[in-house]
Amino acid sequence: MLIGDVARRCGVSVRMLRHYESLGLVRPGGRTGAGYREYSGADVRRIFHIESLRSLGLSLRAVGRALDDPDFTPTTLVDDLIRRTRARIADETRLLTRLERIDAAGPADWADVLQTVALLRALSSSHAGRRQRAALAPVGAVAVEALVEAALGEPDPNVAGALRWAVARAGGAGLPLLAQGLDAPVAAVRERAVRCLVEIPHDAATALLRDALAHRDVAVRRCAALALGTRGVPEAVATLVDMVVQEANDVEAADALAALAVDADSADRIAAALVARLTGDAASPVRRRLTQALAGIPGERASRALAELAADADRPVALTATYVLMLRDREP
Repeated sequence: MLIGDVARRCGVSVRMLRHYESLGLVRPGGRTGAGYREYSGADVRRIFHIESLRSLGLSLRAVGRALDDPDFTPTTLVDDLIRRTRARIADETRLLTRLERIDAAGPADWADVLQTVALLRALSSSHAGRRQRAALAPVGAVAVEALVEAALGEPDPNVAGALRWAVARAGGAGLPLLAQGLDAPVAAVRERAVRCLVEIPHDAATALLRDALAHRDVAVRRCAALALGTRGVPEAVATLVDMVVQEANDVEAADALAALAVDADSADRIAAALVARLTGDAASPVRRRLTQALAGIPGERASRALAELAADADRPVALTATYVLMLRDREP
């Protein structure tokens, strides 16, 4: 079969077939009486194999190795192709998302588009300093979503802090994406999302934090509870008491409980929640932390509990309660 016939049958140009021959991928051994290349059936099958492997994204060098090396195993190569394909899809997906955001914002002119593209490139920089400077720069409506996206993926603590500030500066514009971040499959992304919400002094952000008290991720629940304690949301009490018991940011949790004890009723409810955890088989370190948390709660209910704890068999607990009661007696 002559080269023109092979080209038509295989869907490969004559020029490419000659290139394959120059690389040693195909070696037609036959010649016609006039000296033209003559391809055998085996040569044609090999060309089909070459084209099939090229369609997977293999280089011609890799194709040659796959066809000629008897010890070649495709597993590693296929795994590498899968990895590179997934990375390419992820890059294309990010690009598509950015283009859709720019289009949805209806940029007035090319200056708006170029400014947004410059910001997106800076936020994707491998240099932390450049990413931080981009976060601190003034941004438009389109860029808020880009800032949130960057904040959810930022591992550097300094850059992450700047991004949280930038997201908070935009008010409630980034809340929908942050709400999605709370349900991300990656724990680090969920934690970054709730930390961003903590920085936003907005009623809608508080509502999301309140919902986060029932989140499946304990880290999200705890971060939300600490923020809600400072915002005066009483629903955070149960989680904050759990944090004291479990020694998870227990000092901050105790401070948040004290901040929630704004009136006699609130103080008594919080004191009752702490006292309830003192009963039963509470370990000695747990009792001490609960006693220390009670120290910050005003009111009659907390004072009665501290009076009982002053006679506790655990000496550190008794000393803590006695000292707190002495300070209360000195208060005017």
